[in-house]
Amino acid sequence: MTETLTGTNRSAGISYEELLDEDSHPVRDILRVDSPLEPGPTKVPVERYFSKEFHDLEVEKVWKRVWQMACHEDDIPEVGDYHVYEIANLSFLIVRSAENEFKAFWNACLHRGRILKERHGKLARGFRCPFHGWAWNLDGTIMDIPCQWEFPTLDPQEISLPEAQLDRWGGFIFINPDENNTQSLSEYLGNLSDQFTLLPYEERYKSAHVAKVLNCNWKVAQEAFSEAYHVIATHPTILETIGDANTKYDVFGNYSRAMSPNFTASPHLANMPTYEPLPDGKLYKKLRHALSGFIYERGDDGLVHVTDHDGNVSKFTAKGEWVEGNIRNADPLMTDWIGGKQLPDSDDVPALVPSELPPGKNLRAQMAAGPRESLRSVLGDRVDEFSDAELLDSIYLTVFPNFHPWGSFSNIVYRFRPYGDDPDMCIHECMYFSPAPPGKPRPPAAPIHWLDVDDDWVDAPELGMLAKVFNQDVVTMPYVQKGLKTMKQPYVIFADYGETKPRHFHKLLDGWLEKP
Repeated sequence: MTETLTGTNRSAGISYEELLDEDSHPVRDILRVDSPLEPGPTKVPVERYFSKEFHDLEVEKVWKRVWQMACHEDDIPEVGDYHVYEIANLSFLIVRSAENEFKAFWNACLHRGRILKERHGKLARGFRCPFHGWAWNLDGTIMDIPCQWEFPTLDPQEISLPEAQLDRWGGFIFINPDENNTQSLSEYLGNLSDQFTLLPYEERYKSAHVAKVLNCNWKVAQEAFSEAYHVIATHPTILETIGDANTKYDVFGNYSRAMSPNFTASPHLANMPTYEPLPDGKLYKKLRHALSGFIYERGDDGLVHVTDHDGNVSKFTAKGEWVEGNIRNADPLMTDWIGGKQLPDSDDVPALVPSELPPGKNLRAQMAAGPRESLRSVLGDRVDEFSDAELLDSIYLTVFPNFHPWGSFSNIVYRFRPYGDDPDMCIHECMYFSPAPPGKPRPPAAPIHWLDVDDDWVDAPELGMLAKVFNQDVVTMPYVQKGLKTMKQPYVIFADYGETKPRHFHKLLDGWLEKP
């Protein structure tokens, strides 16, 4: 890897602004907005990632007070449908109480505290506690108290289910448990909608929803998906097609944005040897490592064969463990990509080899043509006005504290949350929101597909290639969690620019922690 000190305050590679200047179509002004976070350094105490005391503080100062995405309207399409939203030790019932009315209740019986509903449900006429039978209507008013004469001092007007504030954005339902909160969701989100004018989330439906339990704090996982700085070490399979160190970062009030250009090589590959594309390369079966130049190929013996520049072959397990040969070390992220669990029918997927460019076209313009045409059937000829950047690039936003909608035409949305009250575990959710077919009934929302700690992301083939990419990300996270506890240094360090989004998150988190 060669891209280190450049003598400037940015990558030696082409800037994102320069790539926008080369775009074959007009570029929206919002992409050119330059709103960086002031320089660091940002040092964060390691206790934030494993301390139970700090976890409890987050519950009190953040989860009980902040606007947070709870579910989507399509999760509860009919009157009486309800969704159980859990965050740390808190539980809420989100219910469609009327045709276009939603309410959020604290999910606990007011008699003896039993959770009213443990899981999502449909077409309820009310909420009856399974313990003693107290029941409430969909609007939260009391419906029934068995042996009500036993409670002569109770005023039925005063025992409605306590509500959390609720509002909507883009079809997503947000709640704020703080009854004293005076900031509307619109004020909290600011100009977030300006990022999504080409394909607003209102015009999309949830086509996939996968949730996986991870052995790390929710902030460890979230921060890993908030920057492109990790690509050089974590994602060797995409270095040739992502300008990781060219990523542009901006902050806007309570949210931040990253824009990583695709179909431009990583600056880390500058001044390194170039190799001809493998004529028989396969995306998941035979690839050249972008940094070492070694060829990784799945053998019939169940091992990964690694061929060096002299044609010598060494063999490794999918976990990167040496079996035989002169090469004693292999990249375990590559060996797993090639030799680990695979997506269905993926063996013959070719490695990306761009065809010869027509006159006047750059690679990004060529690669944008396919997505543009695939959207034409849904969005019509206005796709001819869309920039290559909107169609190709990874534009990913983070709304504090944990909501991650991707911009433009990407269908990805992430959410990260604590796994109950255990600060060493979390839930990572990936949802796909695809364009709703015009003139047709809205497709139903995909149900959630749960993966446990030991399940492979590839067990969710509905995510396609992203499942393989996730495996590269999550394999390191338990080791981060463990390493944080054994660090002699009492803090972690975030880069001034390349880790803008985690820095912005902690700046906002500090603000919430300081509130009385």
